[in-house]
Amino acid sequence: MNETIFLLNQNGELVEMNESTYLTEDLLQKLLADYPALISGSQINPERPRRWLLISREFGVPDEKDTGQRWSLDHLFIDQDGIPTLVEVKRSTDTRIRREVIGQIFDYASNAVSYWTIDEIIYRFEESCKVTNLDPSTVLNEFLQDETDSSSFWEITKTNLKAGKIRLLIIADTIPKELQRIIEFLNEQMNPAEILGLEIKQFIGQDLKTLVPRVIGMTSNAQSIKGKQKNTEEHWTEQTLNAELLNLRGQKEVETARKILEWIKPKVTYFYYGVGRRGSVAPILKWKTTSIFCFAIWTDGAVEIYFQHMKSRPPFDNEEKRLELLDRLNQIKGVNIPREKVNARPSFPISLLTDKTELQKFIDTFNWYWSEQIIT
Repeated sequence: MNETIFLLNQNGELVEMNESTYLTEDLLQKLLADYPALISGSQINPERPRRWLLISREFGVPDEKDTGQRWSLDHLFIDQDGIPTLVEVKRSTDTRIRREVIGQIFDYASNAVSYWTIDEIIYRFEESCKVTNLDPSTVLNEFLQDETDSSSFWEITKTNLKAGKIRLLIIADTIPKELQRIIEFLNEQMNPAEILGLEIKQFIGQDLKTLVPRVIGMTSNAQSIKGKQKNTEEHWTEQTLNAELLNLRGQKEVETARKILEWIKPKVTYFYYGVGRRGSVAPILKWKTTSIFCFAIWTDGAVEIYFQHMKSRPPFDNEEKRLELLDRLNQIKGVNIPREKVNARPSFPISLLTDKTELQKFIDTFNWYWSEQIIT
């Protein structure tokens, strides 16, 4: 039975809005591409609402390496934590939405994890931007909001894809009850991947249109199992951070992080372990009322440099001093931090420091950093 909602317009008149199906599946697909915010990020994660970067519509999925595309995914989005989000769109009038769509999206997911490459994803993103006459670098930087730099974002995405940390999203104007139960059951079993449904009901009346999204599958049990509630309440620890870093990046990078923290421990007051779905540890020197930051290590393998904090106290409040630090870091093989990031928090993969020589360059750089500190 179709629903009805009511809109009170600016003239104080009550407008009756009646639920209506989409005339074509393509109309709903285009709405998602034009307005990604319809994928209600606050319903998926109320503490840290998801933002969406559209990579492409009709993203091909192969079923073997180095072959053509067997299937075509409706949309590929990536959220701000580098989690690939595979979207399949159906109308409620499509009989495949009952159960067949589950098998379809799992076909896409299993083969995407096996055969997609980060280079292909970047290429499709850049091509999509060109079609709409947008600059890919500008679009990406606006999306990232200075939380990380583009190279680290793509590296994180690559890591998540390799680890199967992806999100499957089935979108329709109405999600049938039997499909809803399947989604809820599967989401409670899946980790680190997740599967969700999203209803976007359309209501029309007096030349007005209202779209109402509702996320399905975020049961309290699923949130508890996936650790989302824990991560919003509890700090990461050395043990949990190392375990997640091992899971996502491997033993070499865990060992590199351990060496860095062992080296810096005598120089700082304490280690701050962050909260949230991405774990982090930041060495901090407490001096009177001042906290001196240098960098953080994240569970996805990013080493984040805290230029943003450094610029608030001498001598690194001088931009030339921060540029000197940046230039020293760029002597590490593979590190290429742009000079315009000297006021932000750029990052690079910790994998670049697994080589003994490059790790020593990093240590020498921050030995210099600490020797330059003015502490009186």
